[in-house]
Amino acid sequence: MADGRFYLTTPIYYVNADPHIGHAYTTIMADILARHHRQLGEEVFFLTGTDEHGGKIATSAEREGRTPREHADILSARFRDLGGLLDATYDFFIRTTDLEHEAEVARIFQGLHDSGDVYKGSYGGWYCSASEAFYAEGDLLEGRLCPVHKTPVEWVEEENWFFRLSAYRDRLLEHYDADPGWVQPQARYNEARRMIEQGLDDLSVSRAQVEWGVPVPWDPEQTIYVWIDALLNYRTALGYARPGEDLVERFWPPDLQLMAKDILKFHAVIWPAMLMAAGLELPRRLMIHGYVLKGGEKMSKTTGNVVDPFPFIESYGIDALRYYLAREVRFGEDGTFTAEGFEGRYSQELANELGNLLNRVVSMIGRYRGGVVPPDGGADGEIAGEVSAATASLTTAFERLDVSRGIEDVWRLVQRLNRLVEQRAPWTLAKDPARAGELDQTLHTLAEGLRAVAILLWPVIPGSAESILAALGQDPAAVAIADAAWGAGRPGATVAPSGQLFPRVEEEAA
Repeated sequence: MADGRFYLTTPIYYVNADPHIGHAYTTIMADILARHHRQLGEEVFFLTGTDEHGGKIATSAEREGRTPREHADILSARFRDLGGLLDATYDFFIRTTDLEHEAEVARIFQGLHDSGDVYKGSYGGWYCSASEAFYAEGDLLEGRLCPVHKTPVEWVEEENWFFRLSAYRDRLLEHYDADPGWVQPQARYNEARRMIEQGLDDLSVSRAQVEWGVPVPWDPEQTIYVWIDALLNYRTALGYARPGEDLVERFWPPDLQLMAKDILKFHAVIWPAMLMAAGLELPRRLMIHGYVLKGGEKMSKTTGNVVDPFPFIESYGIDALRYYLAREVRFGEDGTFTAEGFEGRYSQELANELGNLLNRVVSMIGRYRGGVVPPDGGADGEIAGEVSAATASLTTAFERLDVSRGIEDVWRLVQRLNRLVEQRAPWTLAKDPARAGELDQTLHTLAEGLRAVAILLWPVIPGSAESILAALGQDPAAVAIADAAWGAGRPGATVAPSGQLFPRVEEEAA
């Protein structure tokens, strides 16, 4: 982040099939970080979108009896709809079929050719249409299967255009050595650096047999390789995301780019080399997250091993899905999605520990103090200190991209407040007029602690956090990190009971 601005991207999603939980995970994690940076007072630009060119799209469209454009329009709309259901606050949704994007891709590609970094040559290699990528013989699984999709590859030979990737080996290594935190987590940094260190082959960056793509400007019989087209979206979007306004100078380079580990090479090797060749500044940080696994295997549209997020959203609400994925799957590592694990987190943590706590606090303030939160008597400095510590630890964890740890730190505060209810027993204090001061302090501390919890959890469960603030008589829009400070809320607020925050769900989503 520089000068109070923060530019965050997800990979753009390939429109060859419907979105699944893996896409939801990346978008949710990006949105959590975008919201947190807005809490810090930064100007955020959050980019997502769809990758719509390439032979695989044309094949999928033909199979469905559609033109490639019709197919892209339908599938892109589903990804856009998913973003809305996930409550994702992206600032722009790019499509690689946007005319503005295509024109800028052609301009940048022409520049690479003019500088001598793109040249004509012949190529033959094992090609996986699902990956839109070539693989060396040694990378294939037994039986010449794609290492990612486990489907047969085919030998492809053609004359096309190449990018001098090999020429950037030393510069890439220098960059990696100068910035050892550039790729996170460390294991992915090491993996990418080894790829570079072992030597780089020049990259075929056009296709003679693929018609659905951006034409090579000086050779319209060929189209630009879909991955070159796709990677450039991070740059092209800034030129037209806001009509009449060029955001390149304000936001470039990206502060953080998120992606899954299967596209590590494209982003951590090819992408920076392209930017070096074009004379453009490199992203400040890449975060490579793991897979959301089902049955111990990576979810894949090609294999059909996917989890549909929509039934879970319909049954439990979007905040439950956001919470489960962010809490259960440690960012940067693989994690397993199970219906049983989801329901367990929902029932025990969201419904019992947080939802019931809110109901009890609002109910007791209504019963014992006419619905008005008592003033702070100053006797709970220890709890106030724990709120301050939770705020600091969450901010540090999010800066380190350890979102699960940040949530854990806040959840300890939730559990602390639940223990406080049992330790103080407000229902007992209410029976003794001589202990009215203790009751006032307890009710204030519970309300103030919950207000801070809501603000700290707002990036993760935004709708529920705003409901908590409203139930406590606070401004639902007051969610800046500074607002989490003890005593920063509305004094003398009147609570407003609002029913179960996380209602019981009788049947599990499937």
